[in-house]
Formats: sequence, structure tokens, C-alpha cells
Amino acid sequence: MTLRVVGAGLGRTGTMSLKVALERLLGAPCYHMAEVFARPEHVPAWTDAAQGRMPDWKALFDGYGAAVDWPASAFWPEIARAFPDALILHSVRDPNAWWKSAHETIFTAIHDAAGTPWHAMVEAMFASRFTSQIDDREAAIAAFERHDADVRRTAPASRLVIWTASDGWGPLCAALGVPVPNEPFPRVNTSDEFQARRAAAAPQKP
Repeated sequence: MTLRVVGAGLGRTGTMSLKVALERLLGAPCYHMAEVFARPEHVPAWTDAAQGRMPDWKALFDGYGAAVDWPASAFWPEIARAFPDALILHSVRDPNAWWKSAHETIFTAIHDAAGTPWHAMVEAMFASRFTSQIDDREAAIAAFERHDADVRRTAPASRLVIWTASDGWGPLCAALGVPVPNEPFPRVNTSDEFQARRAAAAPQKP
């Protein structure tokens, strides 16, 4: 099995919904930050990548049909070169809506994980591939817009699919050459759902 889709879109651009949708379309697992949580042995490889030492991408993604979300999207150019026949899927969102969602969910969760190897990995990745100023609205939005512009400028047009959550199945199915499923497009991991999971996982005060 080889990657058929390389996700270039950043977290909170519908990437969890994409994960579920692509697994349905490809019949294979889709790599996402959730996979890193389930496989902490992958954290050192991503930390190395953030420090300029790229892993064996084919070994890392063995068994996966797609990769979306951070950390993979931070390294989309390198991954796309390793899988030259894969689509480059760029999930996008209004920058202000993205900031609000990211600030209320993943950026807060990152601070909660301070002192862990995962936190060190994310900090290194953001410093080298995004921005270390994730609490600064203007800096984070500027980094988001730089990333978007870079993908649009450098990804080969023949491979690039730009997608928003409102697009649903259509662009994905057309690009992959598969039928549109007779079911609603998955809508998962909303900000409210993220916050509910985070609250449930938090230690209860006596």
C-alpha cells in the first residue's frame, strides 16, 4: 500500500472529517495527529523531521492510504516528493474562523501537554514550519496565510486539490476517480466536540 493523498492543510481545516472520509473512500487508514497519540514511538521521527532530519517516509506511512493534519501537513513538500503519484490535498478555511477554532482547541491542548515528548515535538515543528507564536492572533494568522500561499504557489497544479469542508465528497471523489458515497459527508471533531473530550479527559478536582 502507498499514500494516494498527501494532505497539505493545517489542523482545524476539517482534517478529522477528511480522515474519516478518506478512509471510507480508500478503504485504508489515514494518518492524522490522532495516529501520533496512538503511536508515541512515532514522536521521535517527527521531532527529527522538525530539526531537518527527514525520516524514511515510506516506512513511516506503511499501511496508510492518506495523510492529513499536523504533523504531516507541515512536511507536505517532502512527503509529496516521496510519493510522486499521490494527490496533494489542501484543505482551507477562512483565516479568522481558523484562528478562533485553533485557539479554542488545539493550541490550548498544546499548552496542557507541556513537559511531554509530544509537546517538544510540536514546539519544534511549529518553530521550524509554522510559528512559535501560537498565542498571538496576528502571528498565527500570518503563518496560516503564508502556508496557504506556499502550497498554492509550489504544489504542481496537476496534483493539487483545494478543498473546504462545505465541498463535501465531490472534489475528493472526482480527484480519486471513485463514486460519491450514498451517505452524508462526515462532520466530526467540531470545537464543541473537542472541548467536551478535553473536559472528560481532565483530572477531576476533589
